[in-house]
Amino acid sequence: MKKILFILILAVLGTAAASAQTIYSCKYKSDANVKVYVSQYKSDADLVVYKCSYKSDAQGNKGLWFFTDYKSDAKVKIFFTEYKSEADIVIYYSQYKSDAGWKNSQKRYKFD
Repeated sequence: MKKILFILILAVLGTAAASAQTIYSCKYKSDANVKVYVSQYKSDADLVVYKCSYKSDAQGNKGLWFFTDYKSDAKVKIFFTEYKSEADIVIYYSQYKSDAGWKNSQKRYKFD
C-alpha cells in the first residue's frame, strides 16, 4: 500500500513539474513552437503574462512564465514577431502576478 501511494505521489509531482511554463525565446521563427506578439494593451491580449524570477513560481498554464537560457530546459519555444498578424498568440506583460491568465482560452492548447 505504501509503495502504491509513493508511486502516485511521484506521478503527481512529475506532472506538476512537466506543466511548468519554462519559456525559451528563439532567434529564428523556424525553431519556435509558438509565434508571439507583445501588445501594449491588455485588452488586445489572448494571454496576460507575468515574468517570474524563479522557475518554481512558473506553475501550470496560467501565464506565469520563467525564461530559461537553454532551449533544452524549456517546455515551450517562442519567437517574438514584429507584427500582430504573424503571431499565433498575442500577449501583454503585467507587473502583477495576480493579473496573469488567459483571456482567450481557445488558444490555451498551444502551451499545453
